Amino acid sequence: MSDVAKCPTCGSISKIKEKDGHITYSAVQDEEALKKNGLLKKAMETFKTKAEALEKELQELNALK
Repeated sequence: MSDVAKCPTCGSISKIKEKDGHITYSAVQDEEALKKNGLLKKAMETFKTKAEALEKELQELNALK
């Protein structure tokens, strides 16, 4: 993911890039934020599904004892 910081001139949330000691700020666009939010939601849903499957497997293993 990109480094994000508050722009010192306008105060908006911006992506920062450093090249040769010079820092460049570029504003985060709504489309970019929505896209990344969607990707994070998908990743969280995948993690949740895997965690539920592991929890079920653990309960089955504990029932065998």
